[in-house]
Amino acid sequence: MTTATAAADPAGAFAGYLDCLADADEYGAIDLAIGLLDAGVPAERVLLDLVAPAQAEVGERWARNEWSVAQEHAATHISEQVVAAVVAHVNPRPTGGRVVVACMDGEWHALPPRLVAEVLRLRGWQVTFLGASVPAAHLVSYLHRYDAHAVALACALPMRLPYAHRMIEACRRSDVPVVVGGRGFGADGRWARRLGVAWAADAPAAADLIADERALRAVPPPRLTHLADDEYASLVRRRGELIDGALADLLERVPAARAYSATQLDSTVSDLGHIVDFLAAAVYVDDSSLFTEFVEWLLEILVSRGVPAEAVALPFDFYRVALRDFPRAGRVLALGRAALPVADR
Repeated sequence: MTTATAAADPAGAFAGYLDCLADADEYGAIDLAIGLLDAGVPAERVLLDLVAPAQAEVGERWARNEWSVAQEHAATHISEQVVAAVVAHVNPRPTGGRVVVACMDGEWHALPPRLVAEVLRLRGWQVTFLGASVPAAHLVSYLHRYDAHAVALACALPMRLPYAHRMIEACRRSDVPVVVGGRGFGADGRWARRLGVAWAADAPAAADLIADERALRAVPPPRLTHLADDEYASLVRRRGELIDGALADLLERVPAARAYSATQLDSTVSDLGHIVDFLAAAVYVDDSSLFTEFVEWLLEILVSRGVPAEAVALPFDFYRVALRDFPRAGRVLALGRAALPVADR
């Protein structure tokens, strides 16, 4: 591949773009993206074949503990600036109706839905991007004020699914069709189907679905009759008690944890909370695979940061005992625990 060809190909420019992110070189990243546009590469390809996969790699480098949170944030900011520069360079004009794009309440991963918003804008829609963590009441208020053709909602973390469901239902009560996306709904959209909402695997699929209002509204009802047992609500009510108990148990069984710094202790409490939240989400959608996938991811993250694999298992054992009267949660915990090493109790 010649240099000229590489310059006109997002795949050929990928390594150079990652270098810009690694070096916190905002101007270099923007120049590279604009250079692709000037070479005739469509703006949608620059966004989806360069910026999107680079952001995925940024996340992987953080997960492998190769990049700090600060480096990840800097790279994300640069990519946000690149997205803005690409769209400003093309300067598309709306020819269609309004589409509102937002993150779920409590969801802070705003770049993926921003890419969806800009792809929709490039395809002629009048797009309002509300950004990260939009409270349901504020979104509904906005929908009452402005006539929207559709709402696109993003969720990166499955533990937010119960909140996502409430947000989806709030939009429907405003008679605005909803399409959802993001890893939080499962790689194949399985949890979107459980919630009874249209799902798109990527930005082009979301654009195609939004353009077909009949398909957008033709979704089956939610399959959540299991929530009648009240186990999810009871589990959520006990969240604080469970976290406090698991932390006390961990400090007793792992003496080294007593010497944790305030930052380490905060991270531990956060991890203990995530276990409960992902467990609750799995109970909400009645799918243990949600929790098992989280457990495997958590183990990889913590081990890469020097936490012994056996110590990771201790909170799961504590939660199983504490939730012995919760049959569905107990089954989910047992399957998740099976993915972990055996801890010495």
